[in-house]
Amino acid sequence: MTVTAYTLAIVLDLFCLFLGYRFLLQPGPAAAGYGVPADPKGDASAFLAVKGLRDGTFGALGLALLAFAGARAEAWFMLCVALVPLFDTLIVLRHGGTKAVAYGIHFATAIVVLVTAALLFLV
Repeated sequence: MTVTAYTLAIVLDLFCLFLGYRFLLQPGPAAAGYGVPADPKGDASAFLAVKGLRDGTFGALGLALLAFAGARAEAWFMLCVALVPLFDTLIVLRHGGTKAVAYGIHFATAIVVLVTAALLFLV
């Protein structure tokens, strides 16, 4: 169980780093993948950069916690961070995104993060 918990935590943290990178360097495709494309008539680049920075920071912080503070600190972090994909689910639904993306990507991510937190608490 320890290997599974650590592996899931590392994969989720690295995925956050990837998402951050993508939103900073490829904001248009990243926004479309999020489920609510950026308005081509407006300048949403600042908001997409903020999202990229947020996601990248979560990934870096998660890796640092796991490396230097241990599984329990990472578990609490994951428990708190699970709020982000839960609210992303609501954002996508509220702003015209599909239910498939809202639940299949964001809500499913929240569940995986919560399961990972539970496994880390058990380590």
